[in-house]
Amino acid sequence: MKIEDIIKSNSEMPLAKKTLLNIMYTQNCIAERFNEVLKSYDLSTEQFNVLRILKGQKGIPANMSVIQERMIAKTSNTTRLVDKLLLKELCTREVCPDNRRKIEVSITDKGLKLLEQVNPKVEQFESKWVKNLTTEELTVINNLLEKLRTL
Repeated sequence: MKIEDIIKSNSEMPLAKKTLLNIMYTQNCIAERFNEVLKSYDLSTEQFNVLRILKGQKGIPANMSVIQERMIAKTSNTTRLVDKLLLKELCTREVCPDNRRKIEVSITDKGLKLLEQVNPKVEQFESKWVKNLTTEELTVINNLLEKLRTL
């Protein structure tokens, strides 16, 4: 469906505006459906992102700035996200012995087990969203999106 039909616009819009509206609308559609996948695991997208970052550390604790710089949504309140994951016993938080101002966060076994359950659903979701695109089209989309971000 065309973006003009979705937003019920009768007038022709500039191509730049149409492109950005298409990107934003598509991102919102993906985010809404992705939240539905995570909802049954009592996880937000941001919490899932933190868990994946911690898993990617391969057992090495991450400090809050490492987590923040790797977040997809840079505006996320990392401290609040970690606090929520702590309450669910999905991560641990300890003061760094070498620098008492530094907090080190690690994923727990419970967090790893949860990711083992969630990841197949996420992969299924990702495959579903791109199933009507060829490998070449996916490569072009990725290249164009990366080009857009290099202002």
